[in-house]
Amino acid sequence: MVSRVRHQRAVSAPSPPKAKNPLGLSGGGHYHGRSPLIDVLLMALAAPPDLSDHAVPVQPLARTYPRGLYVEPHSHDWGQLLYAMSGVMWVETPREALVVPPQRAVWLPPGVEHGIRVVCDLQMRNIYLRPALAATLDSQVQVIEVGGLLRELIVTLVDQGDNGDTAYYDAVVGLALLELHRARRSQIRIAMPVDADRRLINACQSVMAAPSLEIPFEQHAEAAGASVRTLARLFQSNLGMGFAEWRRQVQLATAVAELIQGQSVSGIARSLGYSPSSFSDMFRRELGVAPSNYLG
Repeated sequence: MVSRVRHQRAVSAPSPPKAKNPLGLSGGGHYHGRSPLIDVLLMALAAPPDLSDHAVPVQPLARTYPRGLYVEPHSHDWGQLLYAMSGVMWVETPREALVVPPQRAVWLPPGVEHGIRVVCDLQMRNIYLRPALAATLDSQVQVIEVGGLLRELIVTLVDQGDNGDTAYYDAVVGLALLELHRARRSQIRIAMPVDADRRLINACQSVMAAPSLEIPFEQHAEAAGASVRTLARLFQSNLGMGFAEWRRQVQLATAVAELIQGQSVSGIARSLGYSPSSFSDMFRRELGVAPSNYLG
């Protein structure tokens, strides 16, 4: 069986209203100043390795993706561990969006459709697991905390592969699987609309690109091409929550990604349209701990 990639190319997403963008995410699919032809070439580089040989337990992939690139939704017959040594990405599945900074990875079981929005330049180190091996891990998408040992195991598998020392290679694969089983799972997930009105999808993508409080709901509605009343109804009926609550979840995910990268609490607060004290109050109320203490 081979990987299924459906029209994997860079496309333009709806342009968000202009505002502070803490993660530096472009609202469109094209990298600033880059031609569509270059986008197509970059998407060719985004193709997975040969997944036809099921005698091989894992297939590694090392790639560098530039800020602003959008990898369209696609799926693989193998399980996939998405990990970036540096950079930040949004991974979008049919039901949720996951912000993934360094020290986090995303486990995608076989067949799960996913797209990737590159927030800032990514140094990707991905591992594909053959179906039989993937079946020993979670059957649902997971965000995994990557500790020092797991990081080195991923890098070793990607950089060295099966270099002829079968015993060593099998030991690295086995230890990596053990670490994946033991690793902590992150609970910060953003619900995404399923088979929803395009106006709601546009609004959600705009908020993910620029989640600041400085952009009022009315401005998001206008940019999405919907009335305020219609967009409010779409949020409630499709996501089970109002716009303010959904945006707050995006802000929390964004803030956690920024904290992991070492950004200051006051800087994160300002980028999201809060004063430092009001941001800390919101963060503590939602996650049960002050942002300054979140990482321990």
